[in-house]
Amino acid sequence: MHPLVMKFGGTSVADAAAISRAVRIAAAAAAREPVVLVVSAMSGVTDELLQTCDLARSGNVDGVESRIRGVEARHGAVVGEIFRVQADDLLAHISSEFDEMRSVLRSVAVLRELTQRGADRVTAAGELMSSRIVAAALASVGTPATWLDARRVLITDDVHPVALPRLDETRTAAGREVLPVLEAGEVAVVGGFVGATADGITTTLGRGGSDLSASVLGAALHAREIQIWTDVDGMLTADPRLVDGAEVVPHLSFEEASELAYFGAKVLHPSTILPAVQDGIPVRILNTLRPDGAGSLITRHVTSGDGALTALACKRNITVVDVTSTRMLLAHGFLRRVFEVFEQHATSVDVVTTSEVSVSMTLDDDRRLGAIERDLRLIADVQVERGMAIVSAVGDNLRRDSTLAVRLIVALDGLPLRMVSQAASRRNLTVVLADRDVPAAMERLHQKFFAPARSAR
Repeated sequence: MHPLVMKFGGTSVADAAAISRAVRIAAAAAAREPVVLVVSAMSGVTDELLQTCDLARSGNVDGVESRIRGVEARHGAVVGEIFRVQADDLLAHISSEFDEMRSVLRSVAVLRELTQRGADRVTAAGELMSSRIVAAALASVGTPATWLDARRVLITDDVHPVALPRLDETRTAAGREVLPVLEAGEVAVVGGFVGATADGITTTLGRGGSDLSASVLGAALHAREIQIWTDVDGMLTADPRLVDGAEVVPHLSFEEASELAYFGAKVLHPSTILPAVQDGIPVRILNTLRPDGAGSLITRHVTSGDGALTALACKRNITVVDVTSTRMLLAHGFLRRVFEVFEQHATSVDVVTTSEVSVSMTLDDDRRLGAIERDLRLIADVQVERGMAIVSAVGDNLRRDSTLAVRLIVALDGLPLRMVSQAASRRNLTVVLADRDVPAAMERLHQKFFAPARSAR
């Protein structure tokens, strides 16, 4: 059995109307083949729960109760809109979830201390509740469905709040929990973003966690395809907020999708499709508002098309750190010492360029920059420049056509480029420039490399 794994994001289950649309889409698919549904929390709920955790940590009991009542009322209203008859069992499960949440948060408010483990238990509630609602909604329209507790299906390590799935253990758990449901002809519905350790301790997978859940379950169940249902038509040739005429990329490789996600395309989180990549399972991005669209298909191999590039992506408001030392000249071990500083402060570097006596790096997380700068000054001179951005052009054709890199740089003539880097895979060319120049850079590149393709059609 090779089921279809369908993941519905927060905007796709944001309210009663959105859930009804998602249910129609899932029911139509379930009429054709076995389906596993992975469901995010309703849009905005996870952020609400995180803010509630902060209120509890500050001892604001009244604020905690007010927030919880608001989230509970939202879920109750959605249930009331979807179901024509009283859904007593469903409401009882949701009420029980909120009672457990209150218990955790009261303890936090008394102690004025919030552990990551406690925060995970609270934020997991969003997915646990939304997935229950979706499972019940499917059953109400005549599509047999079983809700499964994601904590019994997706097994992770114990790193809170960004746990990593353990594929072998998850494969065993999915075989035990999910396969019997599919074999019985029912849709298996689980919450995304949520897992548990082998000891049953609730964990969460961090940002993009629901996509990662879908990818891991797809790999564990040897899925035919993994579908990511969201509020856009697929991977686009550029951010439509910056470029007029951005279009859907119909087919791209896993490597291209990963590069685009890493460098700012918001449709996918960079790490989410890795399990699918490793197992060669196709991933398709689709729009719940336009379910008849073809979307974007991501596969291991793609036949090279006519387009020179696949798409553009950008990361804005990043920071450049320059580290300079004449001692670096012909000195071994200097780079190791520089990067050890970033490792010690758990901060990732995006783009790196080097010369004989300097190394420049970009960061999109500058929360620990003060400590990083202090430690770097022990070994070199340091300059920090904020208000910068990364623009990345991605496409497998960059490996095949040596003129593309030159044409890209020429297209940006007149815009001051702070750094230029081409990855070892030669699948992307990345430039760093002032954030204020991003709209012009994106528009120029899109006009140069994508507008001719549109006019040819």
